[in-house]
Amino acid sequence: MSRTRFETAEESDLAAVQQLAREFAEREIRPLVMKYDELQEFPEELIAPLGALGFLGAMVPEEYDGAGLTPLQFTCLVEEISRIDPSLGLTICAHNGLCVNHLLMFSSAEQRRKYIPPLSTGRKLGAWALTEPGSGSDAAGMRSTAVYDGEAWELNGSKIFITNASVASTFVVMAVTGSYDGRNTISAFILEKGMPGFSVGRKENKLGMRSSDTAMLIFENVRVPPSNMIGTEGDGFRQAMSVLDSGRFGIAALSVGLAQGAYEASLKYALERRQFGHQISEFQGIQWKLADMATQIAAARLLTRHAAMLKEAGEKVTLAGAEAKLFASEVAVKVANEAVQIHGGYGYMKDYPVEKFYRDAKLLTIGEGTSEVQRMVIAKQLLRQ
Repeated sequence: MSRTRFETAEESDLAAVQQLAREFAEREIRPLVMKYDELQEFPEELIAPLGALGFLGAMVPEEYDGAGLTPLQFTCLVEEISRIDPSLGLTICAHNGLCVNHLLMFSSAEQRRKYIPPLSTGRKLGAWALTEPGSGSDAAGMRSTAVYDGEAWELNGSKIFITNASVASTFVVMAVTGSYDGRNTISAFILEKGMPGFSVGRKENKLGMRSSDTAMLIFENVRVPPSNMIGTEGDGFRQAMSVLDSGRFGIAALSVGLAQGAYEASLKYALERRQFGHQISEFQGIQWKLADMATQIAAARLLTRHAAMLKEAGEKVTLAGAEAKLFASEVAVKVANEAVQIHGGYGYMKDYPVEKFYRDAKLLTIGEGTSEVQRMVIAKQLLRQ
């Protein structure tokens, strides 16, 4: 394609986004999937093209060099990328849905002008740092601290399981800045790669999502200027929970894409594989598996798009986002499992894509809020109603 971005509002409708993302994924990503998975290496060569297409500033307004897509269009984009490589889908979600989204929602106009355009265009990648070795689901129990000495905030501590940690240049980091009534107050800061005392620790050796960069961040007396605080002191935890609420439909879309990819591979295999003199697609046991897979994917897609449409309408998405993330992530695990079963012994081999889908799927029920946490969120919302 000669053009690199959507040039008119008409061109950026749902079908156009889907087509552009699918063509890019088939042409540029598919040939590289297993190479980077085997090497456990981040696909750096794909970042500039993703930025040129506007995929790294998907929901960012045009004034900040973004593509200006709607949340619903973003789900289409993430689904199509994840249908080929969930690892890259995760990179895109962490960059857009967490780091960039936090800046869009809560940073000052000056901060947005400074930090968002390089992130939108792919000149820089973003990361979002909440989880710590001792605080996962209990995010409020973090121990990283930021102490103000009259000139700067001095940040100490560490973060773990941070997506894009080794490859990002701009980081949104949460840290404890005080306490009241026995509770920590948490604030959010913008950190940049190369700040003295700020380093990347161990890179994780993972079951799946192996080409998505995941590593530890270490803060040793990192001096952060007051101008790099996002919002007001003590508002960081509320900000973080709002970002997670508003971005869960992205992980749900990733889950739908992974499940769709596993289903399509299974359907193709069932039509080609012959046993007992018949295509295995003729056997009722296989047909029922495919029927259940297709139905579950359709339901997950509808929940995901419902949450995205609520976000687009400016409505609260806490309940819908949690429902979509919970259901779609668990569907991804089920569909990937059935995909391997349909493939039999071949499904256990790296020559077939369902092996990777199977490994990648499990993270989706853990990252950005476990299934158990989603159920807690859903129940709380239902009881409030």
